[in-house]
Amino acid sequence: MRPKHKQFETQHARIFGDASVVQAYRYRPPYVPETFEILLGLIDPDAEFRAVLDAGCGPGVIARELVQAVDRVDAVDVAARMLEAGKALPGGDNPKLHWIQGPIEQVSLQPPYALIVTAASLHWMHWETTLSRFHDILTPGGHLAVVEDITEPMPWNNDLSYIADYSLNKDFQPYDMLTVTQELAERGLFERRGLKTTATVSFRQSLDDYVESFHARNGLSRDRMAANAAREFDEILRGLVSPHCPDGVVELQIKARVIWGKPKPGGPHPPTPSPIE
Repeated sequence: MRPKHKQFETQHARIFGDASVVQAYRYRPPYVPETFEILLGLIDPDAEFRAVLDAGCGPGVIARELVQAVDRVDAVDVAARMLEAGKALPGGDNPKLHWIQGPIEQVSLQPPYALIVTAASLHWMHWETTLSRFHDILTPGGHLAVVEDITEPMPWNNDLSYIADYSLNKDFQPYDMLTVTQELAERGLFERRGLKTTATVSFRQSLDDYVESFHARNGLSRDRMAANAAREFDEILRGLVSPHCPDGVVELQIKARVIWGKPKPGGPHPPTPSPIE
């Protein structure tokens, strides 16, 4: 099996365990409410116990919402700081929500699951190992749902190519969950059964918060960037955006895409990465 793209290697995934990334994560656009309606509709209707696995949960944005409507959610992430942040957020102390630290490829789980969700995380996992495991722990009518948040293009988007000059991930190539799931299908690891995109809604945040949201992205961790480079990055972004937001408020148009299907058994299982502190 050919290797994954270099941009998805473990050293790049580890940035999500940085304290600065966890701190900045709150400024990323939220999932629109319709996202959760779609996910709940994908739960196996014949499952006697409605257990959900949120793999690569981060601070549990999806897990903390879904747990209100199901019997149990197991929220798994390699980054301890992400889990601690999630526990402290509203709904993070729900007794039906189980926080589990470690690589999804090897942590102890409590299957079967009537739904497995991955949001902005599947590309970081070892595909053969993970998809094979998902295949084994889903109920017969369960699905793997891949969730992606989408921000409609803004007037300054074409100028954001400067990010590559500052990003620590020099292997980065544009991708989305459509291209990721298509590659998984080509590798015989995923059979797509459906796709739905939510309606677009407006999301407003301050210019300061918008700038900070970029530091929750892969390659732009403040903990790893030189201080002068981070300042330069922020100044350039402010200069691009502020002429379009004279009141200091950025209004984004956001939506979500949910792709679902059946995971397939994979090939040999190599060693998996250690948990991120």
